[in-house]
Amino acid sequence: MDKRIIEIKNLRKDFHVGEVTVHALRGINLQISAGEFVAIMGASGSGKSTMLNILGCLDKPTSGEYLLDGVPVAGLNKNELANLRNQKLGFVFQSYNLLARTSSLENVELPLFYNSKIKAKERRELALHALESVGLADRMHHMPNQLSGGQQQRVAIARSLVNDPVVILADEATGNLDTRTSYEIMALFQELNEKGKTIVFVTHEPDIARFTSRNLVFRDGIILQEKQVTEKYNAKEMLENMPVNANLE
Repeated sequence: MDKRIIEIKNLRKDFHVGEVTVHALRGINLQISAGEFVAIMGASGSGKSTMLNILGCLDKPTSGEYLLDGVPVAGLNKNELANLRNQKLGFVFQSYNLLARTSSLENVELPLFYNSKIKAKERRELALHALESVGLADRMHHMPNQLSGGQQQRVAIARSLVNDPVVILADEATGNLDTRTSYEIMALFQELNEKGKTIVFVTHEPDIARFTSRNLVFRDGIILQEKQVTEKYNAKEMLENMPVNANLE
């Protein structure tokens, strides 16, 4: 039987804006198994960002159940949620969220500072290994402003991997990148997924969603459509067939 990494039952999220109640999520049921590569899609206001915040333990639902790697999230306090995020989740954002005056290696090390069991030497070794896994070991002493957009996103992906999370949550991770660099980042995500990483990827771009294995389309707080990707794009093959141009990063 597949191991369930994410299990959600009848999840609802309401926001109160003055006297108006906005029903952002309306009874979501969702299971994601270990090793899946899932895209969450939808227009602005569809509920996908709210869903991602709850999956990332950054927000709590109004009602319903959320189990992350078998742990019931609802009853946890702030410190317990922070520990769960740090142990179980890796985050990749559209804007990279790197510290500007900090080297690639130090940016990747950051999540490990919250784990008192990991000493400085091991922290550095784990961060270097994560940079090697995204092909950027030779840029470990570079600051973000010395890196291209694609390289900055690779550093962000390395940071998401350094704690060996059970799931990576990516929020529009190709949104600031040109087509070729987007494909390079998707090739990296596909490679990580082939190695067993579970990935949940939020995107509004149908072409990017074709690199994943299952698509969930949100609208008005519900899952409007759920489908397996039958003709999945292979990012490496698409890169090989793409003309080399000046914006290669």
